[in-house]
Amino acid sequence: MTTLWKRFKHAFEADLHNVFDKKEQKNPIAMLNQYIREAEKQTEQTGKWIERQAQLKAQLEKELQEAIDMQAKRTSQLELARQTNEGELIVFAEAEVTAYTNRKDVLQASISRTTEELFGLEQKFEEMKHKLKDMKVRQLQLMGKENVTRAHHQMDRVLQPEASKNGEKRLLAFEEMEQYIERLGQRIEKQHDLSSMERRLDMLEKNAQPQQEIV
Repeated sequence: MTTLWKRFKHAFEADLHNVFDKKEQKNPIAMLNQYIREAEKQTEQTGKWIERQAQLKAQLEKELQEAIDMQAKRTSQLELARQTNEGELIVFAEAEVTAYTNRKDVLQASISRTTEELFGLEQKFEEMKHKLKDMKVRQLQLMGKENVTRAHHQMDRVLQPEASKNGEKRLLAFEEMEQYIERLGQRIEKQHDLSSMERRLDMLEKNAQPQQEIV
């Protein structure tokens, strides 16, 4: 079990926060994505080893049951051979009982050891899955941090153009845009005032016509 665990242990020994905090300035998202892909491969391979170990345990248990059944059968046959005083059959049955008894003992010890190893592997496998989940959470955290940074940078380019590259040109363009909007607003207001005056004059002229007719 120790040898098996060493094959993938190195991928999870480092403290994730220490590793990523030191390298956040060097494209942390890309680095973390690569690390997660490698961890997923390691986890998938480990799952296959554990599945294989469980299959081997099942095969050992099958062999054990067969040995137990054959031991019981040969023991019964040995008693029958002794009752009938069949010398050759007694010798054969005794050898068979001994062989199946030894095989049963070996298989029981092997199954006990395999069960313990499998339990240890399953525990380590759960640790790996938790580590992988922690990395994915860290990935979301870094993606959120990157998104906020990009958003602030974009807003600063609009709100504080003088602080960005080519700030003078951007500031000039921004001021020109403000002046254009101001002129456009004044023109619209002037047209509105002019239209209002024209409507009032038209109304005054219209109201004056009936009075002239009366006179």
